[in-house]
Amino acid sequence: MPFLAPSAEELGLYLGLGEIDGNRADLLIESAVSLCQTVVSPLPQGAKAVVLSVAGRAYVNPQQVSYETIGPMSVQRPQGSGGLYLTKADKSALKSLAGRGGAFTVDPTPETADPSPTWPIDDVGFAGEFEPGWGYF
Repeated sequence: MPFLAPSAEELGLYLGLGEIDGNRADLLIESAVSLCQTVVSPLPQGAKAVVLSVAGRAYVNPQQVSYETIGPMSVQRPQGSGGLYLTKADKSALKSLAGRGGAFTVDPTPETADPSPTWPIDDVGFAGEFEPGWGYF
């Protein structure tokens, strides 16, 4: 099943907003999808959560305000808490959803490999070929 971008209504539900500016939300969702596709293309089916997270950050804090005071109330947000960007966790989630970025093992043994020894086996033995003191008497 291909990736389906979230709608403006889903972004409003994700953010807990009763009303949402549909045109702005659609623009941010489209931009978030494009940004996510720089990491993984095509986007996997489960990437909707990452797209909503990216678009949601930009919707609630487009100017990347980090400190705001209104009357006696003040709010301080962490740096980088607004605008349209991907966090390290977003990138990691996209790669994981696409099946990339994990530990794996590569077995270089060919399918036709035979477990028997490949060197010539001397049935007579070679104990007489060594001098005493080298482990053979």
